[in-house]
Amino acid sequence: MKKTFLAIVVLLIALSAYFLFWPIPIEPVVWTPSPNPGSTGEFAGKSGFNSLENLVRDVGLGPEDVTMGSDGYFYTGFQDGRIIRFKPEDGGPGELFVNTGGRPLGMKMDAQGNLVVCDAFKGLISVAPDRKITVLVESVGGKKMLFPDDLDIAKDGTIWFSDASQRFDQHHWINDFWEGRPTGRLLSYDPKTKETKVILGDLLFANGVALGPDEAFVLVNETLAARIVRYWLKGPKAGTRDLFIAGLPGYNDNLSFNGNGTFWVAVPAPRNNSLEGLAGSPFQRGLVFRLPNRLKAVVPEKVGWVIGLDADGKVKYNLQDSSGLYTNITSVNEFGGHLYLGSIEMHSVGRAKLP
Repeated sequence: MKKTFLAIVVLLIALSAYFLFWPIPIEPVVWTPSPNPGSTGEFAGKSGFNSLENLVRDVGLGPEDVTMGSDGYFYTGFQDGRIIRFKPEDGGPGELFVNTGGRPLGMKMDAQGNLVVCDAFKGLISVAPDRKITVLVESVGGKKMLFPDDLDIAKDGTIWFSDASQRFDQHHWINDFWEGRPTGRLLSYDPKTKETKVILGDLLFANGVALGPDEAFVLVNETLAARIVRYWLKGPKAGTRDLFIAGLPGYNDNLSFNGNGTFWVAVPAPRNNSLEGLAGSPFQRGLVFRLPNRLKAVVPEKVGWVIGLDADGKVKYNLQDSSGLYTNITSVNEFGGHLYLGSIEMHSVGRAKLP
C-alpha cells in the first residue's frame, strides 16, 4: 500500500513538472478577441451558394487561392508547391505551370502578365509567362519572412502583401493562435525601386489583402482577431489606420475586391469559443498546449462560408453551405459572373454563380 502511494506521489510530481516546466515553442500572451456577433444583426440572414460545383478534382491538396490571367487560364497553387493552370470549360485537371518548391498561397497577375505569388516558404515571387521564377522579396530588414500570405497589386505596380507571422511558418500556423502574439505585418513592394516597406505591424495573423475603390485604401485581414483593418492611402486620413469591420462571426482568410463595390471575404471556420475563452489566460494556454495533440486539436467545422461586404464594411451577402460539397474556404475571387473558391482542405477548386 505504501509503495502504491509513493508511486502515485511520484507520478503526480512528474506530471506537475511536465505541465509547468516542459519547454514549448509558444510564449502565450494576453490578447482580446473582437466581439463575436454570431448569427445576429447583419449576419442573421444567410443563403447558400448558387449552383456550387467542383473543378479540377483530385489534382492536389489545398488550392488555397485562385486567380485569372489575360490568357484566359485560371491559376491555383497546392500544398506540394505546384501551380497549375486550367480552363473550366475544358473540364480536365489542367496543366502544370511551375513548381515553386515552396507553398504558393495568395496570387495575382500583374500588368505585364507575370503571376505574382506569396509563397509561404520562398517569399514574394514572380513567375514570368515563360515560367521563369524570380524572388522579389525574401527578407525584410535583414530577416527572412516566415509566412508571406496574400497580396494585391496597385495600378502603379506596387505590390501590397501580408506576412502572417514573424514567429511561426505555414506548417506551424496553429501555434500563432495558441500564442496570441500580434506579429503579423502589412508590407508594400515597389518593383521600380525594389524597396520593401513595413506599413503596419502588430497584426494578429495578417492574412488577406485587397485595395479598395480608387485605391483610396487597402484592407488587411486579422484572422485571429476576426476583423479587417483599413489603411488609408488617399484623402485626409492618408497614412492612418482604422477598423473596416470590427468583428466577424468566423475567422477571415483571404480577401478580394471585385472592382464594383463588393469585397469578398473567405471564412474557413466559425469562431472557436474554447480557444478564445483562454485569450486572457496565457498560463492556462501553456498548460493546454502541453496536452497530446488529440486532446488539444482545434478541428474546424466543415462549412462553406463566404461574406460579401460593401465599400463601407456593411454586409451584403452571407453565403453558407453545410452540404460538405466545398468546405473550409480560404479564398473567393469573382470572375465572369462566378465566384471561384479556394481551400486548404479540399482537393478541388470550387465555383458558384454570383448570388
